Amino acid sequence: MQTEALLKIVQDVLDERKGQHITTLDVRDKTSFTDYMVIVTGTSDRHLKSLCDYVIEKVQENGVKPLGIEGDLGSDWVLLDLGDVIVHAMTAQARDYYQLEKLWSVDAPKEVEQQAG
Repeated sequence: MQTEALLKIVQDVLDERKGQHITTLDVRDKTSFTDYMVIVTGTSDRHLKSLCDYVIEKVQENGVKPLGIEGDLGSDWVLLDLGDVIVHAMTAQARDYYQLEKLWSVDAPKEVEQQAG
């Protein structure tokens, strides 16, 4: 599957499942381990986990096997590694604390920022 098609599936699922403040960073020129990072805010640890579970379900339907998932119920940050796309699902507090956009956006252009709802 092409990277852009995978990214579109991820963004669509997160939006459909009420992910908040969906931001995609293009990090192709910054790192060799992924092309895009998608950062999404969830309303609870259960919401974070379900967002990632739905993404996994949809990408598997399209022939993509996730490389790994870190974090579970009780976590304020769930990381889903899809190879060319990495999803960071975070609570608002964790997102504010870690400021991944600031860390990776020094030179990385923001691709998409969506508001759900």
